[in-house]
Amino acid sequence: MRIIGGSEAAEILTMKAAIQVMGEVLTDLARGEAVQSMRQVLPLQEGNLMGLMPGYLRREAVAGAKIISVFPHNHSLGLPSHQGAVSLFDASTGSLRAIVNGQAITAIRTAAVSAVATQLLARGDAEVLAIIGTGEQAESHLEAMLQVRRIRYVKVWGRTQGKAERFAEVMSGKWGVQISAVESVRDAVRDADIICTVTASTQPVLFGEWVKPGVHINAVGACRPMDRELDTTLVAGSRLYVDRLESAVHEAGDYLIPLAEGAISSGHIVGEIGGLLCGSGMGRSSELEITLFKSLGLAIEDLAAAHYVYEQAVLLNKGIEIAF
Repeated sequence: MRIIGGSEAAEILTMKAAIQVMGEVLTDLARGEAVQSMRQVLPLQEGNLMGLMPGYLRREAVAGAKIISVFPHNHSLGLPSHQGAVSLFDASTGSLRAIVNGQAITAIRTAAVSAVATQLLARGDAEVLAIIGTGEQAESHLEAMLQVRRIRYVKVWGRTQGKAERFAEVMSGKWGVQISAVESVRDAVRDADIICTVTASTQPVLFGEWVKPGVHINAVGACRPMDRELDTTLVAGSRLYVDRLESAVHEAGDYLIPLAEGAISSGHIVGEIGGLLCGSGMGRSSELEITLFKSLGLAIEDLAAAHYVYEQAVLLNKGIEIAF
């Protein structure tokens, strides 16, 4: 069995590679070649939780699961909010092949899925990006959006202005793009063509009256039925896509709360990203339409990313091989 740590996983799983891998596995999911169960969530104290996400990739003959902790307030301690591991089993023999750092996988694959959605749904001329949040996902989403659109200007907002300013300074130097820290979400999104919400908020931080026609939104942060980042007006006025319908109707507060309010119907979700990749659904229908991708994160995404990392680690002799 091979153990692959966070630094090696992040080195191997480049954003470019992750975007390709996520496109392939979401296509497999839509075609029935990737299978998963609903995640199991164990609530802990103070809003923290443990999650178990099992799945099976038929084409790769790999099964496994991610076990992850989600501690939203860890940022104040200088720790990541998401930590864990992905296990990989040979689906033919049942033998354990690898354990891969889950934090690195989550950080990269989440943004890569948003990139796939953005490729499919954002206007081709999108060039102004707004990032709401300043944590790990803010960094990875910036990189991902730069991969799929010609971004010329980025605005970032965070609850702590100093963190937003540091993010702007460091990331603008790293990527060679103009980034400004702004004092309000409204300022960040006013003229944005693409918006990524990557916060730990449980209440709306983005409101429909603030965004312009034609924007594409990746809503990433909220992952429980009672939590949301977007207000009802925005969701009701958007063309809504998800990574997995089954997950969204059980877990996505951004969808479930407006549904409970009667603002939208159960048919408000247009389709899955995998369906668009397979050509079985329709994407953006006009330049003025607001498109919304609600991301929850899927077990098969973690497995596909970990399987790619494992195969490359074997080729490159990375990680630690142990008897188990």
